[in-house]
Amino acid sequence: MNSAHESLMIALTDQIGTHKKILVGFSGGLDSTVLLHLLVRLRQQSLQAGCDKQNSMTLRAVHIHHGLNAKADDWVAHCRQICADWQVDFHAERVNLDSRKKGIEAAARDARYQVFRHALQQDEILVTAQHLDDQAETFLLALKRGSGPAGLSSMPSSMSFAETTLIRPLLNVSRAELESYAQEQGLEWVEDDSNQDDRYDRNFLRLNIMPLLNQRWPHFSQAVSRSAGLCGEQEQLLDELLDDLLNSLITPEGAIVIPPLETYSEAKRNALLRRWFNRYGVKMPAREQLKRIWSEVALSRQDAEPCFRLGQFDIRRYRQQLWLVSQYQSLAGMVIEWNTEQELPLPDGLGTLFLSESEGNKGDTVNIRAPKNNERVTIRFGIQGNISIVGRQHSRHSKKLWQELGVAPWLRERTPLLYYDDKLIAALGVFVTKEGQLLAEDMGFSVQWQKILPRTILPHA
Repeated sequence: MNSAHESLMIALTDQIGTHKKILVGFSGGLDSTVLLHLLVRLRQQSLQAGCDKQNSMTLRAVHIHHGLNAKADDWVAHCRQICADWQVDFHAERVNLDSRKKGIEAAARDARYQVFRHALQQDEILVTAQHLDDQAETFLLALKRGSGPAGLSSMPSSMSFAETTLIRPLLNVSRAELESYAQEQGLEWVEDDSNQDDRYDRNFLRLNIMPLLNQRWPHFSQAVSRSAGLCGEQEQLLDELLDDLLNSLITPEGAIVIPPLETYSEAKRNALLRRWFNRYGVKMPAREQLKRIWSEVALSRQDAEPCFRLGQFDIRRYRQQLWLVSQYQSLAGMVIEWNTEQELPLPDGLGTLFLSESEGNKGDTVNIRAPKNNERVTIRFGIQGNISIVGRQHSRHSKKLWQELGVAPWLRERTPLLYYDDKLIAALGVFVTKEGQLLAEDMGFSVQWQKILPRTILPHA
């Protein structure tokens, strides 16, 4: 075999290391076909080296059917046959793309990686076939967007993904080398004719710009890859230098405290905020967005309830901290009838209400007076006006009361309010009004709110 091609096997072996369970993203194109063929050879080598089948490498391939090309069904059939020939478990997944927000390229990429997340099994790693030319294109696209070192570092050869590892073992291999290997091995692959449509940014670079750059500077892609690697090193160094400080600024709930950030330079503050966003998987804000988050949210007047929308999250300020809050459906004004003999599913993933045995007011269980026979029981959301609650002599305006009880603004409209007719009886888990107070002569009524926690604030909260 060609010595250059043999070096592909050596590089692949080094990067796969001791991993034995491998999921391959397999489009059927040149790149992923070469990658899968190399992995099949590596699996065979492990068997020839005397590994028993129980401890040998297992390969699975997943193909994403985007539904964008008339030939897509043929590609699925091709990939299935290749995997059958090479004794690789095969799975195809069809996805529906929503390109309204990000465009078709980004939507397709997001859909692919969502499938990969769901397909991965325990102790399995993901291996994908991006190569040297892809890396150069990614760098130039980041440059076009005005990205900083994090964006310009492009694609790492190895990274954490979905509680496992994503490896890109071909990042130092050019497309020309892959094509040479495929021809030598007699491999067959599919050609996606949409790759010739230069309306897409990546195709425009691949078809019109990269050939000129490589003609002028034959090693341009290698030089770009080195630059991307250097940007990655700078980001890693900053990660290491700022990690302890960032940990000291993040609260147990995942918020980041504002006052210390005010004492730092803009560059240092922005670096810390970017790493805070990255820690919780939030889309990285542009420089102008960071400025607005700081000026419009962190530094807004003290009595304001500022909010900045970023991807699927809202950035909010509460008690001199910045919070990442999942976006929710507005429930203000909603009225839900409750037949208390049955459980009541709450809207927008808030959980369930049901009656429980009386045990006193503990946690999310509240003891109140039972409704009278003619009183209508409803659940509502959002409240304005003065409220008199048990344990307080005087009434307080709802906004002041929420503040005193430590309920964050975004949770106030998501706290179920129990009403008998038009009388507020309780904010479940927070307070009981004097109208709902359980007196000695009253029949007790114990309501349990079984919450669904993961969507409350930060992903880990």
